[in-house]
Amino acid sequence: MLVQKRSWIISLLLLCQCGVEAEKIEICEGESADLNCDEGYIKIVQANYGRTDRTTCAAGKTENSISNTRCLQASSLSSMSAWCDGRKSCIVPATDSVFTDPCDGTYKYLSVSYECIPARKKVTCDNTQSNITCGTGVISVHYANYGRRDLVTCPGKLVTTRYCYSPQTSSLRSRCNGKKSCELNASNSIYSDPCYGVQKYLEVTYSCE
Repeated sequence: MLVQKRSWIISLLLLCQCGVEAEKIEICEGESADLNCDEGYIKIVQANYGRTDRTTCAAGKTENSISNTRCLQASSLSSMSAWCDGRKSCIVPATDSVFTDPCDGTYKYLSVSYECIPARKKVTCDNTQSNITCGTGVISVHYANYGRRDLVTCPGKLVTTRYCYSPQTSSLRSRCNGKKSCELNASNSIYSDPCYGVQKYLEVTYSCE
């Protein structure tokens, strides 16, 4: 009975996230996507680096470079999520070096849909503990990453890169969703070490539903 009740709560939390209007942008290859949320935090809904039509970013291009309309990069969503989910703003270059080239010879573009999710954010520095709590409602985790995505959060001598991604959204949802309080531990022993020698932190965005 308890398991059924918890499943019902989690299903309800997912439904509650509906109704947030998504914004769509399309950025030509070589330019940069600039995502911003005045309120809330970014949640990537859809992304593709490639080409699915002959009209977008087609000005001045040869027929051969825009004829492939089945140019899909399956990892685009996970790449965009790693860069942008849980942030207020995010700039991502639409280049092969970021997404890898899904179709050689095709002039590509980055298509992204994202939402601004009303949420709270909790950062736990490496080798420390903290808690996320809900006075009213229960926890619903939107995004979690153990690593580093800037040079200013949790400063120290080992802050040598801002590109250290180890998404932990599924893990934190399993542990925290549907609860009133949940303990967070930022440790290599729990999440393994995604970037040796770098001072990391656990960042979590969540709502109280």
